[in-house]
Amino acid sequence: MVNATINGKSVMVAEGTTILDAAEKVGIRIPKLCYNDDLPAWAACGICVVKVEKNPKMLRACCTPVEEGMRIITHDPEIVAVRKTVIELILSTHPDDCLQCPRNGSCELQTLAAEFGIREQPFEKRLRDLPTDCSTGSLILNPEKCIRCGRCVNVCQNMQNVWAIEFLGRGESTRIAPAADVRLADGPCIKCGQCSAHCPVGAIYENDQTAQVWDALMKTGEDDLTCVVQIAPAVRVALGEEFGQEPGTVLTKQIYAALRRLGFDVVFDTNFSADLTIIEEGTEFVRRFAHNEGPLPLITSCCPAWVDYMQKYYADMIPNFSTAKSPQQMMGAMIKTYWAEKAKVDPKKIFSVSVMPCTAKKCENNRNKDMWSSGYKDVDVTLTTRELARMIKQAGVDLLAMPDEEPDSPLGPYTGAGTIFGATGGVMEAALRTAYNLVTKEDLKDVNFTGVRGISGIKEARIHIKGTEIRVAVAHQIGNIAQVLDEVRKARDAGKETPWHFIEVMACRGGCVGGGGQPYGATDDVRQKRIAGLYQDDEKSPYRCSHQNPFIQGVYKEFLGEPNGHKAHELLHTHYEKQELYTT
Repeated sequence: MVNATINGKSVMVAEGTTILDAAEKVGIRIPKLCYNDDLPAWAACGICVVKVEKNPKMLRACCTPVEEGMRIITHDPEIVAVRKTVIELILSTHPDDCLQCPRNGSCELQTLAAEFGIREQPFEKRLRDLPTDCSTGSLILNPEKCIRCGRCVNVCQNMQNVWAIEFLGRGESTRIAPAADVRLADGPCIKCGQCSAHCPVGAIYENDQTAQVWDALMKTGEDDLTCVVQIAPAVRVALGEEFGQEPGTVLTKQIYAALRRLGFDVVFDTNFSADLTIIEEGTEFVRRFAHNEGPLPLITSCCPAWVDYMQKYYADMIPNFSTAKSPQQMMGAMIKTYWAEKAKVDPKKIFSVSVMPCTAKKCENNRNKDMWSSGYKDVDVTLTTRELARMIKQAGVDLLAMPDEEPDSPLGPYTGAGTIFGATGGVMEAALRTAYNLVTKEDLKDVNFTGVRGISGIKEARIHIKGTEIRVAVAHQIGNIAQVLDEVRKARDAGKETPWHFIEVMACRGGCVGGGGQPYGATDDVRQKRIAGLYQDDEKSPYRCSHQNPFIQGVYKEFLGEPNGHKAHELLHTHYEKQELYTT
Protein backbone atom coordinates (compact mmCIF):
# COMPACT_ATOMS: atom_id res chain seq x y z
CA MET A 1 0.00 0.00 0.00
CA VAL A 2 1.11 3.57 -0.65
CA ASN A 3 0.03 6.80 1.04
CA ALA A 4 -0.56 10.14 -0.65
CA THR A 5 -2.63 13.28 -0.37
CA ILE A 6 -5.00 14.52 -3.05
CA ASN A 7 -6.22 18.09 -2.67
CA GLY A 8 -5.25 17.83 0.99
CA LYS A 9 -7.14 14.56 1.55
CA SER A 10 -5.17 11.55 2.73
CA VAL A 11 -5.56 8.40 0.69
CA MET A 12 -4.05 4.92 0.99
CA VAL A 13 -4.21 2.73 -2.12
CA ALA A 14 -2.64 -0.43 -3.47
CA GLU A 15 0.69 -0.07 -5.22
CA GLY A 16 0.15 0.56 -8.93
CA THR A 17 -3.16 2.42 -8.47
CA THR A 18 -3.38 5.40 -10.82
CA ILE A 19 -3.98 8.94 -9.66
CA LEU A 20 -7.32 8.84 -11.52
CA ASP A 21 -8.55 5.84 -9.52
CA ALA A 22 -7.10 7.10 -6.25
CA ALA A 23 -8.91 10.41 -6.66
CA GLU A 24 -12.22 8.59 -7.13
CA LYS A 25 -11.68 6.83 -3.78
CA VAL A 26 -11.81 10.19 -2.01
CA GLY A 27 -14.73 11.53 -4.05
CA ILE A 28 -12.76 13.61 -6.55
CA ARG A 29 -13.70 13.28 -10.20
CA ILE A 30 -10.97 14.07 -12.70
CA PRO A 31 -12.35 14.72 -16.20
CA LYS A 32 -11.31 12.29 -18.92
CA LEU A 33 -12.11 11.57 -22.56
CA CYS A 34 -9.84 8.90 -24.02
CA TYR A 35 -9.87 6.75 -20.88
CA ASN A 36 -12.35 3.88 -20.51
CA ASP A 37 -12.59 1.32 -17.73
CA ASP A 38 -12.45 -1.57 -20.20
CA LEU A 39 -9.19 -0.43 -21.77
CA PRO A 40 -5.59 0.16 -20.75
CA ALA A 41 -4.87 3.85 -20.26
CA TRP A 42 -2.80 5.45 -22.99
CA ALA A 43 -3.06 9.17 -22.23
CA ALA A 44 -4.17 10.40 -25.64
CA CYS A 45 -6.43 13.33 -24.80
CA GLY A 46 -4.54 15.19 -22.05
CA ILE A 47 -7.69 16.32 -20.25
CA CYS A 48 -6.90 14.44 -17.03
CA VAL A 49 -3.70 16.39 -16.27
CA VAL A 50 -2.85 17.04 -12.61
CA LYS A 51 -0.01 18.60 -10.64
CA VAL A 52 2.33 16.73 -8.31
CA GLU A 53 4.41 18.67 -5.78
CA LYS A 54 8.08 19.07 -6.80
CA ASN A 55 7.36 17.94 -10.37
CA PRO A 56 7.64 20.75 -12.93
CA LYS A 57 5.36 18.98 -15.42
CA MET A 58 1.66 18.28 -15.37
CA LEU A 59 1.07 14.54 -15.32
CA ARG A 60 -1.76 12.55 -16.87
CA ALA A 61 -3.77 11.01 -14.06
CA CYS A 62 -5.07 8.05 -16.08
CA CYS A 63 -1.65 6.44 -16.49
CA THR A 64 0.42 7.81 -13.61
CA PRO A 65 0.63 5.49 -10.58
CA VAL A 66 0.46 6.92 -7.09
CA GLU A 67 3.80 6.89 -5.28
CA GLU A 68 4.52 7.05 -1.56
CA GLY A 69 4.25 10.58 -0.21
CA MET A 70 2.84 12.13 -3.38
CA ARG A 71 1.07 15.45 -2.87
CA ILE A 72 -1.36 15.80 -5.76
CA ILE A 73 -3.48 18.73 -6.91
CA THR A 74 -6.27 17.81 -9.31
CA HIS A 75 -8.01 21.18 -9.68
CA ASP A 76 -6.73 24.75 -9.61
CA PRO A 77 -7.21 27.70 -12.01
CA GLU A 78 -4.20 26.76 -14.16
CA ILE A 79 -5.23 23.09 -14.49
CA VAL A 80 -8.81 24.06 -15.34
CA ALA A 81 -7.54 26.53 -17.99
CA VAL A 82 -5.34 23.85 -19.57
CA ARG A 83 -8.20 21.36 -19.67
CA LYS A 84 -10.51 23.95 -21.19
CA THR A 85 -7.95 24.75 -23.87
CA VAL A 86 -7.59 21.06 -24.74
CA ILE A 87 -11.36 20.78 -25.15
CA GLU A 88 -11.44 23.93 -27.29
CA LEU A 89 -8.71 22.51 -29.53
CA ILE A 90 -10.65 19.26 -29.96
CA LEU A 91 -13.79 21.25 -30.80
CA SER A 92 -11.89 23.23 -33.43
CA THR A 93 -11.68 20.08 -35.55
CA HIS A 94 -15.12 18.76 -34.66
CA PRO A 95 -18.41 19.51 -36.48
CA ASP A 96 -20.97 21.67 -34.69
CA ASP A 97 -24.07 19.73 -35.81
CA CYS A 98 -24.86 18.42 -32.33
CA LEU A 99 -28.63 18.56 -32.84
CA GLN A 100 -28.41 16.08 -35.73
CA CYS A 101 -25.81 13.85 -34.08
CA PRO A 102 -26.91 10.39 -32.87
CA ARG A 103 -24.99 11.00 -29.63
CA ASN A 104 -26.71 14.30 -28.84
CA GLY A 105 -27.41 14.17 -25.12
CA SER A 106 -25.06 11.25 -24.48
CA CYS A 107 -21.85 12.60 -26.01
CA GLU A 108 -18.91 12.74 -23.62
CA LEU A 109 -17.31 15.65 -25.50
CA GLN A 110 -20.58 17.58 -25.40
CA THR A 111 -20.83 16.96 -21.65
CA LEU A 112 -17.29 18.23 -21.03
CA ALA A 113 -17.88 21.32 -23.19
CA ALA A 114 -20.97 22.11 -21.11
CA GLU A 115 -19.17 21.50 -17.81
CA PHE A 116 -16.33 23.82 -18.81
CA GLY A 117 -18.73 26.52 -19.98
CA ILE A 118 -17.39 26.70 -23.53
CA ARG A 119 -19.48 29.24 -25.41
CA GLU A 120 -17.04 30.53 -28.05
CA GLN A 121 -14.49 29.07 -30.46
CA PRO A 122 -11.14 30.78 -29.89
CA PHE A 123 -9.38 28.60 -32.49
CA GLU A 124 -9.84 28.52 -36.25
CA LYS A 125 -12.25 25.80 -37.39
CA ARG A 126 -10.39 23.07 -39.32
CA LEU A 127 -12.83 20.40 -40.48
CA ARG A 128 -11.83 17.51 -42.71
CA ASP A 129 -14.04 16.48 -45.59
CA LEU A 130 -14.09 12.73 -44.97
CA PRO A 131 -16.77 10.39 -46.37
CA THR A 132 -19.16 8.47 -44.13
CA ASP A 133 -18.97 4.66 -44.36
CA CYS A 134 -22.41 2.99 -44.29
CA SER A 135 -21.28 -0.23 -45.98
CA THR A 136 -21.94 -2.79 -43.23
CA GLY A 137 -25.65 -2.20 -42.75
CA SER A 138 -25.04 -2.47 -39.00
CA LEU A 139 -22.68 0.37 -38.18
CA ILE A 140 -22.08 3.87 -39.49
CA LEU A 141 -18.52 5.24 -39.43
CA ASN A 142 -18.36 9.03 -39.62
CA PRO A 143 -14.64 9.89 -39.43
CA GLU A 144 -15.31 13.62 -39.55
CA LYS A 145 -16.59 13.40 -35.98
CA CYS A 146 -13.66 11.33 -34.77
CA ILE A 147 -11.61 13.01 -32.01
CA ARG A 148 -8.76 10.48 -32.38
CA CYS A 149 -9.04 9.28 -28.80
CA GLY A 150 -8.18 5.78 -30.02
CA ARG A 151 -10.81 3.91 -28.02
CA CYS A 152 -12.27 2.15 -31.07
CA VAL A 153 -8.83 1.02 -32.24
CA ASN A 154 -7.96 -0.19 -28.76
CA VAL A 155 -11.23 -2.11 -28.47
CA CYS A 156 -11.10 -3.62 -31.94
CA GLN A 157 -7.45 -4.66 -31.82
CA ASN A 158 -6.77 -5.48 -28.17
CA MET A 159 -10.13 -6.30 -26.61
CA GLN A 160 -11.71 -8.01 -29.61
CA ASN A 161 -8.62 -9.08 -31.60
CA VAL A 162 -10.43 -8.33 -34.86
CA TRP A 163 -8.18 -5.56 -36.24
CA ALA A 164 -10.83 -4.02 -38.46
CA ILE A 165 -10.00 -0.40 -37.49
CA GLU A 166 -6.67 1.37 -37.32
CA PHE A 167 -4.93 4.75 -37.33
CA LEU A 168 -3.94 5.96 -40.78
CA GLY A 169 -1.78 8.97 -41.61
CA ARG A 170 0.44 11.05 -39.34
CA GLY A 171 0.24 14.33 -37.45
CA GLU A 172 -2.69 16.53 -38.45
CA SER A 173 -3.62 14.00 -41.13
CA THR A 174 -4.10 11.14 -38.66
CA ARG A 175 -7.51 9.53 -38.94
CA ILE A 176 -9.34 6.43 -37.83
CA ALA A 177 -10.31 4.21 -40.74
CA PRO A 178 -11.04 0.60 -41.63
CA ALA A 179 -7.92 -1.52 -41.88
CA ALA A 180 -6.16 -1.17 -45.25
CA ASP A 181 -8.39 1.85 -45.91
CA VAL A 182 -11.10 -0.30 -47.49
CA ARG A 183 -14.80 -0.04 -46.77
CA LEU A 184 -15.67 -1.36 -43.32
CA ALA A 185 -17.75 -4.15 -44.91
CA ASP A 186 -14.83 -5.28 -47.06
CA GLY A 187 -12.43 -5.95 -44.18
CA PRO A 188 -12.29 -8.09 -41.03
CA CYS A 189 -15.13 -6.23 -39.23
CA ILE A 190 -17.56 -8.62 -37.51
CA LYS A 191 -20.14 -5.90 -36.75
CA CYS A 192 -20.02 -6.57 -32.99
CA GLY A 193 -20.41 -2.83 -32.36
CA GLN A 194 -17.96 -2.64 -29.49
CA CYS A 195 -16.28 0.25 -31.31
CA SER A 196 -19.57 2.17 -31.22
CA ALA A 197 -20.27 1.18 -27.61
CA HIS A 198 -16.92 2.65 -26.55
CA CYS A 199 -16.76 5.70 -28.84
CA PRO A 200 -17.23 8.83 -26.69
CA VAL A 201 -18.75 10.85 -29.56
CA GLY A 202 -20.83 10.22 -32.70
CA ALA A 203 -18.06 8.89 -34.91
CA ILE A 204 -19.32 5.28 -34.88
CA TYR A 205 -22.94 4.40 -34.21
CA GLU A 206 -25.64 1.89 -35.09
CA ASN A 207 -27.52 2.06 -38.39
CA ASP A 208 -30.78 3.59 -37.20
CA GLN A 209 -33.74 1.75 -38.76
CA THR A 210 -36.51 3.22 -36.64
CA ALA A 211 -37.95 5.11 -39.63
CA GLN A 212 -38.58 1.81 -41.44
CA VAL A 213 -40.41 0.48 -38.39
CA TRP A 214 -42.51 3.63 -37.97
CA ASP A 215 -43.41 3.44 -41.64
CA ALA A 216 -44.60 -0.17 -41.27
CA LEU A 217 -46.57 0.63 -38.10
CA MET A 218 -48.42 3.47 -39.81
CA LYS A 219 -49.47 1.66 -42.99
CA THR A 220 -53.23 1.40 -43.45
CA GLY A 221 -55.78 0.18 -45.95
CA GLU A 222 -54.50 -2.13 -48.66
CA ASP A 223 -50.94 -1.52 -47.50
CA ASP A 224 -51.70 -2.47 -43.89
CA LEU A 225 -49.19 -4.84 -42.32
CA THR A 226 -49.41 -7.10 -39.30
CA CYS A 227 -46.48 -5.84 -37.23
CA VAL A 228 -44.96 -8.47 -34.98
CA VAL A 229 -42.11 -7.81 -32.54
CA GLN A 230 -39.80 -9.94 -30.41
CA ILE A 231 -37.49 -8.75 -27.60
CA ALA A 232 -34.18 -10.39 -26.70
CA PRO A 233 -33.28 -11.54 -23.17
CA ALA A 234 -30.70 -8.81 -22.51
CA VAL A 235 -33.02 -5.96 -23.56
CA ARG A 236 -35.26 -6.35 -20.48
CA VAL A 237 -32.42 -5.70 -18.02
CA ALA A 238 -30.87 -2.72 -19.84
CA LEU A 239 -33.63 -0.66 -21.43
CA GLY A 240 -34.51 0.88 -18.08
CA GLU A 241 -31.12 2.64 -17.98
CA GLU A 242 -32.38 4.92 -20.76
CA PHE A 243 -35.20 5.93 -18.41
CA GLY A 244 -33.18 6.51 -15.23
CA GLN A 245 -33.35 2.99 -13.80
CA GLU A 246 -30.48 1.02 -12.28
CA PRO A 247 -28.77 -1.50 -14.56
CA GLY A 248 -30.37 -4.91 -14.13
CA THR A 249 -33.87 -3.60 -13.46
CA VAL A 250 -36.20 -6.16 -15.07
CA LEU A 251 -38.90 -4.40 -17.09
CA THR A 252 -40.16 -7.27 -19.22
CA LYS A 253 -43.88 -6.77 -18.73
CA GLN A 254 -43.71 -2.99 -19.03
CA ILE A 255 -41.81 -3.41 -22.31
CA TYR A 256 -44.58 -5.66 -23.66
CA ALA A 257 -47.08 -2.91 -22.81
CA ALA A 258 -44.93 -0.16 -24.35
CA LEU A 259 -44.54 -2.10 -27.59
CA ARG A 260 -48.31 -2.39 -27.88
CA ARG A 261 -48.62 1.37 -27.29
CA LEU A 262 -46.18 1.92 -30.16
CA GLY A 263 -48.63 0.08 -32.40
CA PHE A 264 -47.32 -3.47 -32.67
CA ASP A 265 -50.11 -5.95 -33.27
CA VAL A 266 -48.39 -8.95 -31.71
CA VAL A 267 -45.66 -9.08 -29.05
CA PHE A 268 -43.54 -12.22 -28.74
CA ASP A 269 -40.43 -12.90 -26.69
CA THR A 270 -37.09 -14.12 -28.01
CA ASN A 271 -36.75 -16.04 -24.75
CA PHE A 272 -39.28 -18.47 -26.22
CA SER A 273 -37.08 -19.11 -29.25
CA ALA A 274 -34.07 -19.35 -26.92
CA ASP A 275 -35.91 -22.30 -25.41
CA LEU A 276 -36.42 -23.61 -28.95
CA THR A 277 -32.71 -23.16 -29.67
CA ILE A 278 -31.84 -25.20 -26.61
CA ILE A 279 -34.02 -28.11 -27.74
CA GLU A 280 -32.33 -28.11 -31.16
CA GLU A 281 -28.79 -27.43 -29.97
CA GLY A 282 -29.12 -29.73 -26.94
CA THR A 283 -30.35 -32.55 -29.18
CA GLU A 284 -27.47 -31.89 -31.56
CA PHE A 285 -24.98 -32.07 -28.69
CA VAL A 286 -26.39 -35.33 -27.31
CA ARG A 287 -26.26 -36.91 -30.76
CA ARG A 288 -22.62 -35.92 -31.16
CA PHE A 289 -21.55 -36.74 -27.62
CA ALA A 290 -23.52 -39.93 -26.98
CA HIS A 291 -23.91 -41.31 -30.49
CA ASN A 292 -20.81 -40.00 -32.34
CA GLU A 293 -22.95 -38.23 -34.96
CA GLY A 294 -20.47 -35.44 -35.60
CA PRO A 295 -17.19 -34.01 -34.35
CA LEU A 296 -16.61 -32.62 -30.87
CA PRO A 297 -16.48 -30.09 -29.40
CA LEU A 298 -19.83 -28.67 -30.39
CA ILE A 299 -19.53 -24.87 -30.48
CA THR A 300 -22.55 -22.60 -29.99
CA SER A 301 -23.78 -20.42 -32.85
CA CYS A 302 -26.20 -17.91 -31.27
CA CYS A 303 -23.92 -14.89 -31.66
CA PRO A 304 -23.73 -13.51 -35.23
CA ALA A 305 -20.54 -11.54 -34.59
CA TRP A 306 -18.90 -14.76 -33.42
CA VAL A 307 -20.23 -16.60 -36.48
CA ASP A 308 -18.66 -13.92 -38.69
CA TYR A 309 -15.37 -14.17 -36.80
CA MET A 310 -15.32 -17.96 -37.03
CA GLN A 311 -15.96 -17.93 -40.79
CA LYS A 312 -13.09 -15.48 -41.27
CA TYR A 313 -10.50 -16.68 -38.73
CA TYR A 314 -11.42 -20.31 -37.89
CA ALA A 315 -13.16 -21.68 -40.97
CA ASP A 316 -11.46 -25.05 -40.40
CA MET A 317 -13.77 -25.44 -37.39
CA ILE A 318 -17.02 -25.10 -39.33
CA PRO A 319 -17.72 -28.85 -38.80
CA ASN A 320 -17.72 -28.18 -35.03
CA PHE A 321 -20.22 -25.35 -35.26
CA SER A 322 -23.79 -25.99 -34.20
CA THR A 323 -26.09 -25.66 -37.18
CA ALA A 324 -28.84 -24.27 -34.95
CA LYS A 325 -29.86 -20.75 -35.91
CA SER A 326 -29.87 -18.00 -33.33
CA PRO A 327 -33.05 -17.40 -31.31
CA GLN A 328 -33.73 -14.26 -33.37
CA GLN A 329 -33.77 -16.19 -36.62
CA MET A 330 -35.68 -19.15 -35.22
CA MET A 331 -38.38 -16.78 -34.01
CA GLY A 332 -38.51 -15.05 -37.39
CA ALA A 333 -39.04 -18.36 -39.15
CA MET A 334 -41.70 -19.51 -36.67
CA ILE A 335 -43.62 -16.22 -36.93
CA LYS A 336 -43.98 -16.45 -40.71
CA THR A 337 -44.79 -20.19 -40.76
CA TYR A 338 -46.26 -21.71 -37.59
CA TRP A 339 -47.83 -18.56 -36.15
CA ALA A 340 -48.99 -17.23 -39.53
CA GLU A 341 -50.74 -20.54 -40.18
CA LYS A 342 -52.39 -20.61 -36.73
CA ALA A 343 -53.44 -16.95 -36.88
CA LYS A 344 -54.53 -17.21 -40.54
CA VAL A 345 -52.32 -14.27 -41.50
CA ASP A 346 -50.69 -14.06 -44.93
CA PRO A 347 -46.92 -14.19 -44.20
CA LYS A 348 -46.21 -11.68 -46.95
CA LYS A 349 -48.28 -9.17 -44.95
CA ILE A 350 -46.25 -9.73 -41.76
CA PHE A 351 -43.62 -7.17 -40.83
CA SER A 352 -41.32 -8.89 -38.35
CA VAL A 353 -39.18 -6.75 -36.03
CA SER A 354 -36.62 -7.89 -33.49
CA VAL A 355 -35.25 -5.78 -30.65
CA MET A 356 -31.72 -6.88 -29.84
CA PRO A 357 -28.78 -5.78 -27.68
CA CYS A 358 -26.56 -6.35 -30.70
CA THR A 359 -25.58 -4.44 -33.85
CA ALA A 360 -24.44 -7.63 -35.63
CA LYS A 361 -28.04 -8.88 -35.55
CA LYS A 362 -28.83 -6.24 -38.18
CA CYS A 363 -26.61 -8.13 -40.62
CA GLU A 364 -27.60 -11.59 -39.44
CA ASN A 365 -31.07 -11.30 -40.90
CA ASN A 366 -29.39 -11.05 -44.34
CA ARG A 367 -26.56 -13.53 -43.69
CA ASN A 368 -27.51 -16.17 -46.27
CA LYS A 369 -30.52 -17.79 -47.95
CA ASP A 370 -31.30 -19.72 -44.76
CA MET A 371 -32.62 -16.46 -43.33
CA TRP A 372 -35.48 -16.68 -45.86
CA SER A 373 -36.53 -20.15 -44.69
CA SER A 374 -40.19 -19.14 -44.41
CA GLY A 375 -40.26 -18.19 -48.09
CA TYR A 376 -39.94 -14.55 -47.05
CA LYS A 377 -37.33 -12.60 -45.16
CA ASP A 378 -37.74 -14.15 -41.71
CA VAL A 379 -36.81 -10.98 -39.76
CA ASP A 380 -37.47 -7.76 -41.64
CA VAL A 381 -35.75 -5.24 -39.36
CA THR A 382 -33.60 -5.45 -36.25
CA LEU A 383 -33.54 -2.57 -33.77
CA THR A 384 -31.02 -2.16 -30.97
CA THR A 385 -31.99 -1.44 -27.37
CA ARG A 386 -30.96 2.18 -27.95
CA GLU A 387 -33.25 2.49 -30.96
CA LEU A 388 -36.24 1.10 -29.05
CA ALA A 389 -35.58 3.63 -26.28
CA ARG A 390 -35.73 6.45 -28.83
CA MET A 391 -38.99 5.14 -30.28
CA ILE A 392 -40.59 4.94 -26.85
CA LYS A 393 -39.54 8.52 -26.09
CA GLN A 394 -40.69 9.77 -29.52
CA ALA A 395 -44.11 8.22 -28.92
CA GLY A 396 -44.48 9.92 -25.54
CA VAL A 397 -44.86 6.57 -23.81
CA ASP A 398 -43.99 6.58 -20.11
CA LEU A 399 -42.26 3.20 -19.88
CA LEU A 400 -42.07 3.17 -16.10
CA ALA A 401 -45.81 3.89 -15.78
CA MET A 402 -46.79 1.02 -18.06
CA PRO A 403 -48.95 -1.72 -16.52
CA ASP A 404 -47.69 -5.29 -16.40
CA GLU A 405 -48.77 -7.10 -19.54
CA GLU A 406 -48.11 -10.60 -20.85
CA PRO A 407 -46.61 -11.62 -24.19
CA ASP A 408 -48.81 -13.10 -26.87
CA SER A 409 -49.12 -16.85 -27.25
CA PRO A 410 -47.93 -19.25 -28.45
CA LEU A 411 -44.47 -17.73 -29.12
CA GLY A 412 -44.24 -15.61 -25.99
CA PRO A 413 -44.14 -17.70 -22.79
CA TYR A 414 -40.62 -18.71 -21.80
CA THR A 415 -38.59 -20.50 -19.15
CA GLY A 416 -35.76 -19.29 -16.95
CA ALA A 417 -33.35 -21.09 -19.26
CA GLY A 418 -34.43 -18.82 -22.10
CA THR A 419 -33.85 -15.61 -20.18
CA ILE A 420 -30.26 -16.42 -19.12
CA PHE A 421 -29.24 -16.62 -22.79
CA GLY A 422 -28.33 -12.94 -22.43
CA ALA A 423 -25.45 -13.64 -20.04
CA THR A 424 -22.09 -15.21 -20.70
CA GLY A 425 -22.40 -18.84 -19.62
CA GLY A 426 -26.18 -18.68 -19.90
CA VAL A 427 -26.45 -20.61 -23.16
CA MET A 428 -24.20 -23.32 -21.74
CA GLU A 429 -26.16 -23.51 -18.49
CA ALA A 430 -29.49 -23.65 -20.33
CA ALA A 431 -28.17 -26.37 -22.64
CA LEU A 432 -26.85 -28.47 -19.76
CA ARG A 433 -30.18 -28.28 -17.93
CA THR A 434 -31.90 -29.83 -20.93
CA ALA A 435 -29.06 -32.12 -22.04
CA TYR A 436 -29.29 -33.84 -18.66
CA ASN A 437 -32.95 -34.60 -19.35
CA LEU A 438 -32.29 -35.73 -22.92
CA VAL A 439 -29.68 -38.22 -21.69
CA THR A 440 -31.32 -39.47 -18.49
CA LYS A 441 -35.03 -38.73 -19.12
CA GLU A 442 -34.97 -37.13 -15.66
CA ASP A 443 -34.97 -33.52 -14.50
CA LEU A 444 -32.21 -32.05 -12.38
CA LYS A 445 -32.99 -31.37 -8.75
CA ASP A 446 -30.63 -28.40 -8.78
CA VAL A 447 -30.56 -26.63 -12.16
CA ASN A 448 -27.88 -24.10 -11.19
CA PHE A 449 -24.53 -24.60 -12.94
CA THR A 450 -22.59 -21.87 -11.15
CA GLY A 451 -19.26 -22.98 -12.59
CA VAL A 452 -20.08 -21.37 -15.95
CA ARG A 453 -21.28 -18.06 -14.47
CA GLY A 454 -19.31 -14.87 -13.89
CA ILE A 455 -17.34 -12.57 -16.17
CA SER A 456 -13.96 -14.24 -16.23
CA GLY A 457 -12.87 -14.22 -19.86
CA ILE A 458 -12.60 -18.00 -20.03
CA LYS A 459 -14.46 -20.41 -17.75
CA GLU A 460 -14.12 -24.18 -17.61
CA ALA A 461 -16.23 -26.77 -15.84
CA ARG A 462 -16.64 -30.53 -15.58
CA ILE A 463 -20.22 -31.79 -15.42
CA HIS A 464 -21.12 -35.33 -14.45
CA ILE A 465 -24.28 -36.93 -15.82
CA LYS A 466 -24.89 -40.37 -14.31
CA GLY A 467 -21.17 -41.04 -14.08
CA THR A 468 -20.28 -39.59 -17.51
CA GLU A 469 -18.06 -36.51 -17.53
CA ILE A 470 -18.78 -33.59 -19.85
CA ARG A 471 -16.05 -30.98 -20.14
CA VAL A 472 -17.26 -27.52 -21.09
CA ALA A 473 -15.71 -24.12 -21.73
CA VAL A 474 -17.24 -20.67 -21.93
CA ALA A 475 -15.48 -17.74 -23.60
CA HIS A 476 -16.72 -14.20 -24.09
CA GLN A 477 -15.09 -11.11 -25.59
CA ILE A 478 -13.62 -12.13 -28.94
CA GLY A 479 -10.05 -11.44 -27.78
CA ASN A 480 -10.34 -14.43 -25.42
CA ILE A 481 -11.55 -16.89 -28.05
CA ALA A 482 -8.27 -17.72 -29.76
CA GLN A 483 -6.81 -19.28 -26.62
CA VAL A 484 -9.68 -21.77 -26.44
CA LEU A 485 -9.89 -22.59 -30.13
CA ASP A 486 -6.13 -22.90 -30.55
CA GLU A 487 -6.09 -25.57 -27.85
CA VAL A 488 -8.89 -27.44 -29.61
CA ARG A 489 -7.08 -27.16 -32.94
CA LYS A 490 -3.81 -28.31 -31.42
CA ALA A 491 -5.41 -31.43 -29.91
CA ARG A 492 -7.26 -32.18 -33.14
CA ASP A 493 -4.16 -31.87 -35.32
CA ALA A 494 -2.21 -34.09 -32.91
CA GLY A 495 -4.92 -36.74 -32.99
CA LYS A 496 -5.62 -36.29 -29.28
CA GLU A 497 -8.94 -36.12 -27.45
CA THR A 498 -10.55 -32.70 -27.42
CA PRO A 499 -10.00 -30.76 -24.19
CA TRP A 500 -13.72 -29.86 -24.12
CA HIS A 501 -16.91 -31.41 -25.42
CA PHE A 502 -19.06 -28.28 -25.55
CA ILE A 503 -17.97 -24.64 -25.96
CA GLU A 504 -20.04 -21.47 -25.66
CA VAL A 505 -18.77 -18.33 -27.35
CA MET A 506 -20.12 -14.78 -27.19
CA ALA A 507 -18.41 -11.89 -28.95
CA CYS A 508 -19.07 -9.18 -26.39
CA ARG A 509 -17.79 -8.87 -22.85
CA GLY A 510 -20.35 -10.23 -20.42
CA GLY A 511 -22.33 -11.75 -23.28
CA CYS A 512 -25.36 -10.07 -24.85
CA VAL A 513 -25.83 -7.86 -21.77
CA GLY A 514 -22.71 -6.02 -22.97
CA GLY A 515 -23.75 -5.98 -26.63
CA GLY A 516 -22.85 -3.18 -29.02
CA GLY A 517 -26.46 -1.94 -29.16
CA GLN A 518 -27.03 -1.63 -25.42
CA PRO A 519 -27.20 1.69 -23.50
CA TYR A 520 -23.86 3.50 -23.41
CA GLY A 521 -21.53 3.39 -20.44
CA ALA A 522 -21.23 -0.34 -19.80
CA THR A 523 -18.58 -1.32 -17.27
CA ASP A 524 -18.03 -4.65 -15.58
CA ASP A 525 -20.14 -3.41 -12.69
CA VAL A 526 -22.98 -2.54 -15.07
CA ARG A 527 -22.66 -5.87 -16.89
CA GLN A 528 -22.76 -7.81 -13.64
CA LYS A 529 -25.91 -5.97 -12.56
CA ARG A 530 -27.57 -6.77 -15.88
CA ILE A 531 -26.56 -10.43 -15.52
CA ALA A 532 -27.95 -10.49 -11.98
CA GLY A 533 -31.26 -9.21 -13.35
CA LEU A 534 -31.42 -12.09 -15.81
CA TYR A 535 -30.77 -14.68 -13.13
CA GLN A 536 -33.39 -13.00 -10.95
CA ASP A 537 -35.86 -13.48 -13.82
CA ASP A 538 -34.70 -17.09 -14.16
CA GLU A 539 -35.25 -17.86 -10.48
CA LYS A 540 -38.77 -16.42 -10.56
CA SER A 541 -39.81 -18.48 -13.58
CA PRO A 542 -42.29 -21.33 -13.02
CA TYR A 543 -40.22 -23.44 -15.42
CA ARG A 544 -36.43 -23.22 -15.49
CA CYS A 545 -35.60 -25.77 -18.20
CA SER A 546 -36.39 -25.25 -21.87
CA HIS A 547 -37.87 -28.71 -22.39
CA GLN A 548 -40.43 -27.98 -19.65
CA ASN A 549 -42.01 -25.11 -21.59
CA PRO A 550 -45.51 -26.40 -22.53
CA PHE A 551 -45.63 -24.08 -25.53
CA ILE A 552 -42.36 -25.50 -26.83
CA GLN A 553 -43.82 -28.97 -26.42
CA GLY A 554 -46.87 -27.82 -28.36
CA VAL A 555 -44.80 -26.45 -31.24
CA TYR A 556 -43.11 -29.82 -31.77
CA LYS A 557 -46.35 -31.75 -31.40
CA GLU A 558 -48.40 -29.52 -33.72
CA PHE A 559 -45.84 -28.38 -36.28
CA LEU A 560 -42.15 -29.29 -36.12
CA GLY A 561 -42.26 -32.98 -35.30
CA GLU A 562 -39.03 -34.29 -33.81
CA PRO A 563 -36.14 -32.06 -32.64
CA ASN A 564 -33.46 -32.01 -35.37
CA GLY A 565 -36.05 -33.55 -37.70
CA HIS A 566 -36.64 -32.67 -41.34
CA LYS A 567 -38.95 -29.69 -40.77
CA ALA A 568 -36.81 -28.38 -37.91
CA HIS A 569 -33.75 -28.48 -40.15
CA GLU A 570 -35.56 -26.61 -42.91
CA LEU A 571 -36.64 -23.77 -40.62
CA LEU A 572 -34.33 -23.72 -37.60
CA HIS A 573 -30.89 -24.65 -38.91
CA THR A 574 -28.30 -23.03 -41.14
CA HIS A 575 -24.90 -23.58 -42.73
CA TYR A 576 -21.56 -21.76 -42.79
CA GLU A 577 -18.94 -20.97 -45.40
CA LYS A 578 -15.38 -19.70 -45.23
CA GLN A 579 -15.19 -15.92 -45.60
CA GLU A 580 -12.16 -13.95 -46.72
CA LEU A 581 -10.81 -11.25 -44.43
CA TYR A 582 -10.72 -8.79 -47.31
CA THR A 583 -13.10 -8.87 -50.25
CA THR A 584 -11.62 -6.15 -52.49
